[in-house]
Amino acid sequence: MIELYRNSVQSWEIDMMGHMNVKFYVEKSTAALAVLGHYLGLGPDYTRNTGARLIPVDHHIRFLHEQRSGAPIVIRGGVVAAEAGGIRLYQEMVNAASGAIAATFTLTATLQHAGSREARPIPEAARQRAEALRMPVPEHGAARGLQLTPPRQAPTLSEADDLGMLATWQGPVLPRMGDADGFLATDAHMGTVSDAIPNLLVHLTAEDRSDSSLGGAALEYRFVYRQPARTGDLLALRSGIKEVGTKTYQFGHWLFDIGTGEAVATAEAVAVMLDLSARKAVVIPAERRSVLERHIIPGLSA
Repeated sequence: MIELYRNSVQSWEIDMMGHMNVKFYVEKSTAALAVLGHYLGLGPDYTRNTGARLIPVDHHIRFLHEQRSGAPIVIRGGVVAAEAGGIRLYQEMVNAASGAIAATFTLTATLQHAGSREARPIPEAARQRAEALRMPVPEHGAARGLQLTPPRQAPTLSEADDLGMLATWQGPVLPRMGDADGFLATDAHMGTVSDAIPNLLVHLTAEDRSDSSLGGAALEYRFVYRQPARTGDLLALRSGIKEVGTKTYQFGHWLFDIGTGEAVATAEAVAVMLDLSARKAVVIPAERRSVLERHIIPGLSA
């Protein structure tokens, strides 16, 4: 693996759980992808000359150690596979002080026109450069609680409502949520889901968890980015519980364009209930588990 990114956790990246929010893991992963593009000959000069850049279309993330404000972090990575239709790569985020792996990312990126998001083939020269960076996905980066099967057929907003999925976020794509090309940024997809979690919980338990000693932490996520949303587009998120275990629960999130009813992205995740004082996962209380189980919707895959 080669180094692709080096930075630190900023205070504004810390969420109500006291650790770096999932949105910023994705932001840093996407930044590392841009640097990898440079090593493949697909960097800023290529984008300026051709109008195309690497864009993630499928993102698997495992969160292994929470990161607090001020933590120094490095992302290193390599290429798992490179074909004309896209590049699959692996990244891992490491705390530069402790050496502990904070998170792993396995993602597929395609070459897309920056203005239209039209797919372009990966040039042969880039695929040849990728051979020098070839590596397998290590065991600690492999999927654990999720199945990385081919994405489901894209759902529609009406399908989500028919299934009884819950409305958890709604609003426009604000300029601050957009990328350099005016589309919903990759990390903003995750930011929308993260912002929606309190609404999901209040739907399920009628509790305001803002002052609770219990919180939650994601262990694993998969995002499938299906079609671009532009700044100003109106989006709606639908969420639901997929499965409940002793300490973990799984949920699904489907993000839609309100105007067309088509899916912008689909996601699924594994999370735990977190004791915010001990910073440890706890057994889900029986009464809370029974509430969650009543709201299970099978098949909420990405």
